[in-house]
Amino acid sequence: MSEAAINLPGGRVRVYSYNTVVVGSGAAGLNAADCLYRFGQTDIALVTEDMNAGTSRNTGSDKQTYYKLTLSGGSPDSVREMAQTLFDGQCVDGDIALCEAALSTQSFFRLVELGVPFPQNRYGEYVGYKTDHDPRQRATSIGPYTSRKMTECLEQAVRAKDIPIFDHMQVIKILTEGEQFFGLLCLDLTAPGDPDRRFVAFNCKNVIYATGGPAAIYADRSYPESQYGATGIALEAGVMGKNLTEWQYGLASISPRWNVSGTYMQVLPRFISTDPDGSNEREFLQDFFPDEVDLLSKIFLKGYEWPFDVRKVAGGSSIIDLLVHRETSSGRRVFLDFRYNPGKVKSIRFDLLADAAREYLEKAGACFGTPIERLWHMNRPAVEFYRERGVDLFKEPLEIALCAQHNNGGLAINCWWETNVKGFFAVGEVSGSHGVYRPGGSALNSGQVGSLRAARYIAARRTGKPMPLEAFMQRARPHMTRLLQQAEELLGAEEDNIGTLWRQATVRMSYYGAAIRNIDNIERIMEESKSELAGFWQLARISKPERLSLAFRLYDVLLCQYIYLSAMKDYVERGGKSRGSALYTDMSGKKPHSLLPDMFTFQLDDGALGSQVQEVLYRDGACHFSWRPVRPIPEEEGFFENVWRSYRENQNIDD
Repeated sequence: MSEAAINLPGGRVRVYSYNTVVVGSGAAGLNAADCLYRFGQTDIALVTEDMNAGTSRNTGSDKQTYYKLTLSGGSPDSVREMAQTLFDGQCVDGDIALCEAALSTQSFFRLVELGVPFPQNRYGEYVGYKTDHDPRQRATSIGPYTSRKMTECLEQAVRAKDIPIFDHMQVIKILTEGEQFFGLLCLDLTAPGDPDRRFVAFNCKNVIYATGGPAAIYADRSYPESQYGATGIALEAGVMGKNLTEWQYGLASISPRWNVSGTYMQVLPRFISTDPDGSNEREFLQDFFPDEVDLLSKIFLKGYEWPFDVRKVAGGSSIIDLLVHRETSSGRRVFLDFRYNPGKVKSIRFDLLADAAREYLEKAGACFGTPIERLWHMNRPAVEFYRERGVDLFKEPLEIALCAQHNNGGLAINCWWETNVKGFFAVGEVSGSHGVYRPGGSALNSGQVGSLRAARYIAARRTGKPMPLEAFMQRARPHMTRLLQQAEELLGAEEDNIGTLWRQATVRMSYYGAAIRNIDNIERIMEESKSELAGFWQLARISKPERLSLAFRLYDVLLCQYIYLSAMKDYVERGGKSRGSALYTDMSGKKPHSLLPDMFTFQLDDGALGSQVQEVLYRDGACHFSWRPVRPIPEEEGFFENVWRSYRENQNIDD
């Protein structure tokens, strides 16, 4: 590491030089730093906006899942079979699927060694259960805070190695030349008012980008408030995007933000909606489910089938997601009420429920009482989570909405998690390692495997120092100068409009670019985002330097929105129909219920595009799309002597 500074008109920029900078302090970023050091690459630093922020540290569910190869019981499983499960999710590259399967056990046991208490039986087997889109019992959990415990254990490992951590640094510009990465520009969040300390540059040969998904583009999201993402500036820097249309949406509470999956639904709560002021309460699901037993069974299944899935709308549990969205988009508020049983009956005839619901509740000893009594009996931590955050489910209902939860697409990567920009690696949710469907919990495994792969490649093939400081300053100077100018353009306004612009942009994205998509609306708001983006530095105004952070984040949000909406438009023009967690309005299709508005008329995708990957490059303010076949699962030679020989020669790390 070396430290220097460059003086420019309007301010001074500190410059730090490293071989590799890891951006992000979630589970993927921390693992990347830990692995780099263990593999011998110690000229590294970790840059983060806040060590205690982000999705890994602050999110979960009733039983947050980690997905890996089966490690218990007599059911057969294999690396190839797990890879096939991931590959079958559509639009998934086979080499990435194979890596995630092959290294799932190594990554899992590393977490165990670091202290993550995954449960095992008396004989040492790590027991599992089935999660969504999972044919085996590969899932495991330590409860609501699986990813939080992962980050805590990984942070302890990183700090034990004295790896430099630059906390409260927001990356606002990625420096590239052609398809070569060479550095980062950051806003120092501790000194936004000091022109001589406001901006920091990192001269580095490599970056492992672990900034999480672009959560901030939506108003309705289950991501924690501390998660923003920074995908837009990566796309602006020339990094290719992949499968950007593919998201996961599901029901979540608004305050606090938390998925209401699993037990929250399996205890059969009441769904109610009200006017904005809380008046005029009604159980709106009753209008669509005249058969009360059918309604209860669908609510139960919503726990197992939490993500919105267009395949499960007609006759399935995902109709509930649409009904919730219908209420909220009409201006009403929706709540889960655990104090009373749904419908008109005071007690439930559990013996009449669908087999899955009845058998589960019987085994849990929960065929009694009210939803809150059943939840307290089956999962007290699920109740205590909300109580600790000011919501007592014994006394009040819980407000919910259909929310963005995970971006299955992201930045395009190869099997070493390197992007098309040399030296730029993307790991965790920011990388596009998933496709249309994915097993629950596979994202946590992907983040660990991807960061391990990136670190191993850097330590073997991208060692050495970054470019000489003088060369870096010469290349970075125009970017730094423009950055200082942009800050001055933003500052000095009497009225601050960032909050208004932010709300306007994110609300329209949740209405028109989330789970329910209409091509006319998509085109309209896409142009609005493009217009605001083009005139951003004249349009946006802040009244104090502390708001610089939000202004640069809003720029990233608008970048993301324009490119993601463009991807949705391109998908429809390619002939794409409703799939995964996205319903595209199509009047030539069918409406799942006569009482629903026409916007819910759709056609299921026939899978024709499931073997294709949509990619996008953003250049000069325009999106350039291309489609390619998925890379197949590699058929590697398994003869031991040959693999061993090449491993001795180069550890089988190639380009």
